[in-house]
Amino acid sequence: MAILKELDDRQMPLLDHLIELRNRLMYSCIAIFLGFLVCYFFAEDIYAFLVQPLADAYQGQTGRRMIYTGLTEAFFTYVKVAFWAGAFLTFPFVAIQLWMFIAPGLYRTEKQAFLPFLAATPVLFFLGGAMVYYFVFPLAWRFFLSFETSGADGSLPIELEARVGEYLSLVMKLIFAFGLSFQLPVALTLMGRVGLISSEALARNRKYAIVGVFVVAAIITPPDIISQIGLGIPIILLYEISIIAVRIVERRRAEAEAAEEAEDEASAAGTDLDRSS
Repeated sequence: MAILKELDDRQMPLLDHLIELRNRLMYSCIAIFLGFLVCYFFAEDIYAFLVQPLADAYQGQTGRRMIYTGLTEAFFTYVKVAFWAGAFLTFPFVAIQLWMFIAPGLYRTEKQAFLPFLAATPVLFFLGGAMVYYFVFPLAWRFFLSFETSGADGSLPIELEARVGEYLSLVMKLIFAFGLSFQLPVALTLMGRVGLISSEALARNRKYAIVGVFVVAAIITPPDIISQIGLGIPIILLYEISIIAVRIVERRRAEAEAAEEAEDEASAAGTDLDRSS
């Protein structure tokens, strides 16, 4: 019976962690669902906001429209828009739930170290989304529209009639790609803080990183040079910022270790002095 009681005592912390994880996941799902319901009422307005760069590219042209070819395509497009917007708006709450789950297992210094990164994550994601919306979309859409032809000399005209579902998928893909790519400084700085990478290694492998960045940009963006450069150049700049951030982290860690060693040496010297006296 004593052995069973001891096993039960050992299992209780794990059970408590699982219950806490379940609660945090439940709160996060409820928040996302509520965000979805709210955003669904404004789904048409949100979609109009996402379509605005294409409308600006069409400015001054008459007879332009967007189409849907499936009976349920427009409805599910609005559902996707509402879910996407709800998840975006409730991301800070979900991040807080994640933080509340892992924070009890961290030391005070670790909490202070992680909080800035937690705050920077949504800000960087928003900056990435804003950049693709206000800078990349106008240039890319004009580039794609430049392939339209008027049908002169008896040939058939080539005109774009964008499908609402395809347009939304492309826009969401690019926004998430840019938003996630802007998390590079957070990821690399955290890895540098725990000692997985060093600023020297990042600087030494810079040329390989540049090649890898443009390969990734070519895969996740449309096959045009504007989108690829629009994603590649900011990531390279963020990579350089990450090198600086990792150097700062390494310098602070070295200073902390030096202070700790000096404190230990002073404590050892004081102990030896007490013994000699």
